[in-house]
Amino acid sequence: MSQTAIDLSSREPKLDTTPLRFVTAASLFDGHDAAINIMRRIIQSQGAEVIHLGHNRSVEDVVRAALQEDADGIALSSYQGGHVEYFKYMVDMLRERGAGHIRVFGGGGGTITPEEIRELQDYGVERIYHPNDGMHMGLVHMIEDVVGRASAARDRGLGTGDQSKHLQPSIDDEASVGRMLSRIEDGGFSESELKLLRKQWTKRGQSRFSSDAGAKDGPARKHDSDPFLPPVIGITGTGGAGKSSVVDELLLRFLHAFPEMRIAVLAVDPTRRKGGGALLGDRIRMNALRSHRVFMRSMATRRAHVATNAVLHDAIAFLKSLPFDLVIVETAGIGQADTEIVDLVDFPVYVMTSDYGAASQLEKIDMLDFAQLVVLNKYDRRGAEDALRDVRKQWKRNHTAFQMPDEDVPVYPTIASQFNDPGVTWMFVNLCRLLRKNRGQSRLSDPRAGADTALASKGDSDPGFSPHCDFKPQIDTTLKEPRATVLIPGKRVRYLAEIAEQGRGINADAKRMAEAASKAQHYYESLKELGDSDLPKPLDLYGAEALVAGKARSYKSSADDSKTHVGAGLPATNDADRSLLVLRQRYNEAVKELSAEAIHLLRDWPSRRESVQAEFNEYTVRGKAIKVQNYRETLSHQKVPKIAPPVTRDWGEQLKYLMLENLPGAYPYTGGVYPYRRSGEDPTRMFAGEGTPERTNRRFHYLSLGQPASRLSTAFDSVTLYGEDPAPRPDIYGKIGNSGVSIATLVDMKKLYSGFDLCDPKTSVSMTINGPAPMILAMFMNTAIDQQVEKYLKEDDARWAAAQKKIAELLKGRPQPQYHGDLPQGNDGLGLALLGVTGDQLVDAETYARIKEHTLSTVRGTVQADILKEDQAQNTCIFSTEFALRMMGDIQQYFVDHKVRNFYSVSISGYHIAEAGANPISQLAFTLSNGFTIVEYYLARGMQI
Repeated sequence: MSQTAIDLSSREPKLDTTPLRFVTAASLFDGHDAAINIMRRIIQSQGAEVIHLGHNRSVEDVVRAALQEDADGIALSSYQGGHVEYFKYMVDMLRERGAGHIRVFGGGGGTITPEEIRELQDYGVERIYHPNDGMHMGLVHMIEDVVGRASAARDRGLGTGDQSKHLQPSIDDEASVGRMLSRIEDGGFSESELKLLRKQWTKRGQSRFSSDAGAKDGPARKHDSDPFLPPVIGITGTGGAGKSSVVDELLLRFLHAFPEMRIAVLAVDPTRRKGGGALLGDRIRMNALRSHRVFMRSMATRRAHVATNAVLHDAIAFLKSLPFDLVIVETAGIGQADTEIVDLVDFPVYVMTSDYGAASQLEKIDMLDFAQLVVLNKYDRRGAEDALRDVRKQWKRNHTAFQMPDEDVPVYPTIASQFNDPGVTWMFVNLCRLLRKNRGQSRLSDPRAGADTALASKGDSDPGFSPHCDFKPQIDTTLKEPRATVLIPGKRVRYLAEIAEQGRGINADAKRMAEAASKAQHYYESLKELGDSDLPKPLDLYGAEALVAGKARSYKSSADDSKTHVGAGLPATNDADRSLLVLRQRYNEAVKELSAEAIHLLRDWPSRRESVQAEFNEYTVRGKAIKVQNYRETLSHQKVPKIAPPVTRDWGEQLKYLMLENLPGAYPYTGGVYPYRRSGEDPTRMFAGEGTPERTNRRFHYLSLGQPASRLSTAFDSVTLYGEDPAPRPDIYGKIGNSGVSIATLVDMKKLYSGFDLCDPKTSVSMTINGPAPMILAMFMNTAIDQQVEKYLKEDDARWAAAQKKIAELLKGRPQPQYHGDLPQGNDGLGLALLGVTGDQLVDAETYARIKEHTLSTVRGTVQADILKEDQAQNTCIFSTEFALRMMGDIQQYFVDHKVRNFYSVSISGYHIAEAGANPISQLAFTLSNGFTIVEYYLARGMQI
């Protein structure tokens, strides 16, 4: 060991003053992140630095993050089962990678039993918290226990790891790199030691390369001695501008364009001035981190009013000393005057959006002077095109480049949240170009440039960069500007506001007309009491002649009960005549305030009320007359009405009821969309899903045995819900068939619904799945079609014999898939004969098309496929929301084109929103808004709804 190494090993980090670091996440195939979000906020409030990964995280994801971040603890929530395998696998992986000192904490509500908790804690998990712990300790004290245990482990020396590895960090030993960064950040070196280290980091000797430092994602590579350090790109910008998304998109493109490239990322987030904790949440945006060619470390500023860490310069220098080909630094959100990053990196990039206020505000942004490239992100926002023009103008002013064409100004519009955005790609290509230009200029001023030029003249790769990355990406850049995915046309973006405004307007109109109706009735009753000879029918208007002075006529009884005319031919000044005219006019005015719909509702109300009060009621649905009994007799022989209409004679109260509530089956449908509901629950929806397809199939047949109809409701396991295949890897294996059926292939789907004729009008199938719903739906439809092909083939013995021969040929000697175990009672084997093949392989195209058409128009059921609700609540989102909505629209359009009327392509659901913590009002609001959004999108596609 060198003398330098001996000196360095004598100093320990300041463990008593540095914040604890926790990695938090929800387990694999688990979207229930409400609990872990609460926990990580409380952990942060205890002064800890929290690296939050979000939901659906594998053991590999969590452990790699913990090693790179040099975490003291891992806090996980697991609500989807498979927790025993998941936590044990994590403990094993941490031990294998020399990080057994990292404390593991977990919770899963009531899904983790006390017996399982004891088993896991005996295995090496620090503690699993049960709901009873929360009840006895309270959330805050529970988190204090988590922090206290992690702190105690650090104090005992468990958190320091192997100190010798601090001094010999390797690019392929992520834990050693993470520990070295922690030691730099935590003040583990004296100033004299740091000076010595800085010289070593800058030296770039042959010793920093190893011949076997190959990328795990590709073949091993040999590093050559290089007089130049890897370039450092600094990404800075305002908070919320999308810096992390831009970094992630750049990483994906670098990894794709340069297959041997190794990249280090440093991401800085602010430390809270009050409390000292920090949320280091940039990893949640990074999809590229699953590549072993990317190392990422999150850092807190650990100081106020700045966007960088005090030791960021040393951290960058250390990473540059390792055989990384590129270092990317992302700062915390900055203000107008912040330019710290410029002094730390080779190539500063400023990320902004169009939300900067007036154009004059651009003159105050210092980074527009220093950034070598400006990214105008979120270009899909309104006003972004104007912002692009203004920012380019300001850049020209700042650099006195007034004659430069706009396309040459290094200001690039992007939509980083959009997959494969052409704007990001064009920005990436230009970033590489400018990076090469920047490196070339710096080399010209270097005394070694002559030697480099000589090397280049011999045909070697550019000596200014690593031989594995020349920063000349071969990418199609035909499209240069981002293209926003427009689901709702711009002129219709206020659709929810319009619905709300219309609803409030309808309610206000209903109340106003109800008051007018009450007045009209009062005037009408007064005129009737006066014996007005020209009195019209209720709600009819007086004619114009009846409103002329001198024409008013009424009757008044005399002392001898004979009627005499009052007001006939009297002068207009006569009080009686004038009062009668005023009553008639006021009546007409009140009736005129009522809409035609309101008048129709009031006139029709007596007959409608009678229809639900009579012994029987009869109405028509699709041309079919339906007769319903209006009363149900109780055990005490009392007749209880199914519908109880309001008992009121006031026109205003009647109209208010009719316009704001109404009878069931009538607008606004507050009593339901049908005039009557089922008096019973037959046939019941049979919800099932457990283990293998065969096991769930047996459960379906058990539940439907003896029932007049088969209404099957399918629950899928979490592996299927996230569109993944089952696998023996422990964190996956433990979740297979847990809380749902495991479906990975068309064969699985055929076995699941075997024995049920999916084209039988009495059979209906509901599938609760969202993210991979299009694929599962395709499997289901093919299962239904193949069932009918099987029935067609078996109708003729010769036809079936030929089909069996064809199946054997198609399988090419491989055994045909089988239904494992005995068939349950009620399963006649329908759907199992074509396992391993599809119907279109066994019949001619014309026959298959005919069977397919019949099946699609007959099959009954629904698939949930509500991706908006998933984005808000349950998180089984495996595609972007925009792409998922387009698939939903494509499926519905297919249903329209092929007359699929009995199977519903979407079911707008709300109960998952409640499970995620919404109150009933919010749940209803989100559910309705999701439904209206789907309708608006389908209307934008030209569907008639």
